[in-house]
Amino acid sequence: MKTAILLMGHGSRVAAANDALHAIAAMVRECTGFDIVEVSFREQHAPNIQKGIDACVAKGAQRILLYPYFLFAGAHVLEDLPEEMEAAAKRYPGLEMTLGEPLGVHPKLGEIVCERIDQALTQAGWQAPATAAQAG
Repeated sequence: MKTAILLMGHGSRVAAANDALHAIAAMVRECTGFDIVEVSFREQHAPNIQKGIDACVAKGAQRILLYPYFLFAGAHVLEDLPEEMEAAAKRYPGLEMTLGEPLGVHPKLGEIVCERIDQALTQAGWQAPATAAQAG
């Protein structure tokens, strides 16, 4: 059974913000080995989620992991995305779909935030305080 990954982002009027999700999709494709990794957006940018599902089906997907590339489970993840799945299920009765968890709180995200803070401090010419590990 052919499985697709559909990354779903919020969408932005700023093209570069939407391009970032396409870059993440390329990383996911390389990391997972899935042939079908598509991108869609909830608002303000194409393709919308229904067209993303259509693209997965057109490429032969019989099941789709809809992955919300959102930080937390807000209204889009808890309400809007399940409604999108219901609408698609009516159009594709035999299609299996499941909704993944948003990024949420994860140690790797904490590491990324620390790296970004360090970069911002360096760019500003500021020095970070010594950590307990550095001080000891």
